[in-house]
Amino acid sequence: MRVGLLWFDNDPGRGLDDKVARAAAHYRQKYGRAPTVCYVHPTALNGGERHAGGIELRAARTVLPHHFWLGLADDGDPLKRAA
Repeated sequence: MRVGLLWFDNDPGRGLDDKVARAAAHYRQKYGRAPTVCYVHPTALNGGERHAGGIELRAARTVLPHHFWLGLADDGDPLKRAA
């Protein structure tokens, strides 16, 4: 993914799944399709990759804490190697 939507949510009352869902809803509203991947800071995943609402969550050190970078997955993605 080279282009995507950057979302910030530092609300301590929301869980990771809820934060990703809210960001994905905004992405769908703005771009007319659902994102397939979301990059987050590694500490958000507690050591493992997972899914939230059908969106693959990937850790990337280049994404700041409480930030979510959503978009469409790309097999040649350089960030996948930067985790």
